[in-house]
Order: sequence, then C-alpha cells, then structure tokens
Amino acid sequence: MREHRIKYPGAIYHCMTRAVAGERLFENREKEVLRQMLWQVAEFSGGEILTYCLMSNHFHVLIHFPEEPSLSDQELMRRYRVLYPKPNKYQLASARALERKLAAGGEEADEIREQLLARMGDVSEFMKTLKQRFSIWFNQHHDRFGTLWAERFKSVLVEGQGFALQTVAAYIDLNPVRARLVEDPKDYRFCGYAEAVAGSASAVQGLRRIWSTHGGRPVDGADALREHRMLLFGKGAAGDGISREKALEVLEKQGGVLPKSVAMRCRIRYFTDGAILGSAEFVRGFRDLWQRGRKRPLPEAGHPLAGADWSDLAVVKRLKKGVFQ
Repeated sequence: MREHRIKYPGAIYHCMTRAVAGERLFENREKEVLRQMLWQVAEFSGGEILTYCLMSNHFHVLIHFPEEPSLSDQELMRRYRVLYPKPNKYQLASARALERKLAAGGEEADEIREQLLARMGDVSEFMKTLKQRFSIWFNQHHDRFGTLWAERFKSVLVEGQGFALQTVAAYIDLNPVRARLVEDPKDYRFCGYAEAVAGSASAVQGLRRIWSTHGGRPVDGADALREHRMLLFGKGAAGDGISREKALEVLEKQGGVLPKSVAMRCRIRYFTDGAILGSAEFVRGFRDLWQRGRKRPLPEAGHPLAGADWSDLAVVKRLKKGVFQ
C-alpha cells in the first residue's frame, strides 16, 4: 500500500519506491551515494536498517523503528548533524543557531524540539527525507530538474520476528539475482547481505535482529549469516536449477507449488502490495488499525500466501492476479 499510515512502537516496514517512468537512472556512483544517505537518514530518524537493496531504477529497505525514550537536546542535535557529514558554512551556522535556541529554552525551543521529533520514528518522514535529499543531489550532479521518483512509496507492515521477517529480508536481498546481475547476492555490493558478508557492523547487526530467537534473544553474526544464506538458497546452499520462466509457468499457469528458494526468484507482489504481512494471527491483530479511515467494509481476517510452502503467512489485501511476475 502507498504511504503506510500504521504507526506503533516497534514497527518494521518493507518499503519500496521506483524512479520516474521506471528509468534505469542509477549507476554505481548513484547507488553508493544513495547507500550512504540511507544509513544517515535512518540514524537521524531513529530507525534500524535490517537489510536493503538498491537497484538501477528502484530500491527496497526493511527498517525497524524501535520505541524510544524521550530524547535529550544533545541527542537531537547529534542526529541533526548526522544529516550533514560534510557541512558547508550555512549548515554549520544553522546547526549552531539551533543549538543556541534549544539552550535558551522557551516556546521557540519547544517548537524546534517538536519539529525535529516529528521527523523521527515515522516511516513516511524517513522515506520523504531520504527521497528528497537524494533527488536534490541527483539533479544537481546530472544537470537535471523535476521529479525523480515515480510515485509515493509502497510499504508493508511486517511481523517483527520469525519466518515472516526472515522471508521478506531474503526476498529483498535476492533482487539482484532476480534481475540476473549476479548469481549470489553476496557479490552485489548494494544490498544488506553483501554488506554483512563484507563485515559491516551495522549490516551484521541487522541480520542478527532478523534472526533473533523467539523473545528477542540475539544470535551471533556468524549464525545469522549462515541461517540467512540457507534461506536465500535453500538447505545445502544450492539452487534447485529451475529457471525463473519455468517457475512462473508452474506458479501462474499450472497453479503449482514450488520450494520457497525457487519461488523467491520471481517478483512476488505479496511482499510489496500486501499491506500487512505475517502470521494469520498477526494480520488479524492489525486489520482494524489498517482499515481505520478507509470507507469500505472491514477486510477478511487475512489471505494466505499461495505458490510455495509459506507456513501460515498471510496478507491483509487480497491479490487475485499477477501475484508472481
């Protein structure tokens, strides 16, 4: 769904957005700048990136917004400065002015705090800030003006632990495999799994959060990497040798069922258009909140995923056609 409006402590979202007209505008330089901005804006927003993937015409990010205590003025200013790692004179002066106003207290300080806090802990503000900042950079460096992004982003609220979270993360990391850029996502530098394999502490921490045991007990980095790889490729870390075209034929034309590792070589709209994804119990628990403000009947309790052994995964939105692409 577009511009997800559900907000609750501990939320995890899978967000996806495309470049205008689906144009393949992003080469390695652009992806690297977007990658850096992704981590910067997440830190400013108080979000934890669990994994991500940057492609030539779109990107995905799986992000967790933990419940936060009240933030001190020092922490607000630290996060503000994260957005400007190489500040110019104007940005330095702006940060100093904000700091003086916060220290002075009063109504103006309260208003500044309110404005900064409104941009944190919220998926819509996170995506808005990221897309705007990258658009400005891209247009300046390509002598270009106008809209860079095709639409307001899509997002899916994902159950915060277990099979749903792990499956969505693997689906995101498999983007370059589906696009036939690499055979193994570890060889594609602009995804969370490849960053984790390369030793990025933040990316490894994201995988550890994805593979935390029930109750939130963390696993170590090596275990998380091993478990994630097994889900990416199936047990034994070797593909089943079936082509994407054959997989689509089995799924759409024959109504068949495939191993998860094979089905995820196709684009699956459940993960981008399902609105809420998780166990049937999780989906039932959030359908009322999702429906709030929509002038149509309450959706059913949840729709199970087809095409593979997805356990009890369900989505709140019924997807009838073109689920696999």
